[in-house]
Parts: sequence; C-alpha cells; structure tokens
Amino acid sequence: QVLFALNQTLLQHESLRAGSLQAPYTTEDLIKHYNCGDLNAVIFNHDTSQVPNFINTTLPPHEQVTAQEIDNYFRQELIYKRNERMGKRVMALLRENTDKSFFFAFGAGHFLGNNTVIDVLRQAGFEVEHTPPGQPI
Repeated sequence: QVLFALNQTLLQHESLRAGSLQAPYTTEDLIKHYNCGDLNAVIFNHDTSQVPNFINTTLPPHEQVTAQEIDNYFRQELIYKRNERMGKRVMALLRENTDKSFFFAFGAGHFLGNNTVIDVLRQAGFEVEHTPPGQPI
C-alpha cells in the first residue's frame, strides 16, 4: 500500500507538471477563503483535500480497492483522529481554566473537510467565532 500510494502521488505530480492534470484549486484560493472565514467553500468541504486523491477510475479493479483502502485510512488517521485530538486538548484547557481567556490558532489543515476542529468543538457544545484578518481580538 505504501508503494502504491507513493507511485500514485508521483504520477499525480508528474501530470500536474506536464499540464495534463489541473489542480482543482490553488494555494491562493485556500488563503482567500481561509482569510474570509469562508470555511464552507467547496474547497474546504472535501474530506481528502489534505491528501493525494488515489481513487482513479482508470485504475484496474484490484488497484481501485487498494486506493479506496488508503483513502479511508488517510481520512480516518490523518484528518478525523488528528482533529479529534486537537479538539479534546482545547476542551481540556477550557474546562480546567474557566477563569482564563484563550486564543487558539490552528493551521488551515485543521479546517479542511468534515470533522474539523471547529466541528469537534461545536458538537461538544462550545461556541466558536471566526475573527477576520485585521479585526481586533
């Protein structure tokens, strides 16, 4: 699976460089939507937006199964579980220090797709507020 994932990632990067594959969005798109607090934008709603897309209909059936297994693993381990751990750390700090104020800053990866850190906190009953660039805190 590791070898398959590496080969697929390299093939995708080679296709991007050769111009035969177009990236669905640019880094500038991510920054613009992040800064505007538009976390519901299409580019932020893909579960696998942080990892290469291994699922490809041109693959032979046995490789499509491998691709789906890897995609599921990455989504679960690298996205959902990581955001769950981060959310629990934030909740623990807030609950243990009710007399203090906190400011938490996360990388954009914690806001991509479903089951984000914000989702984890809101599901636990916390209110999360976006602060746009340039606005005083």
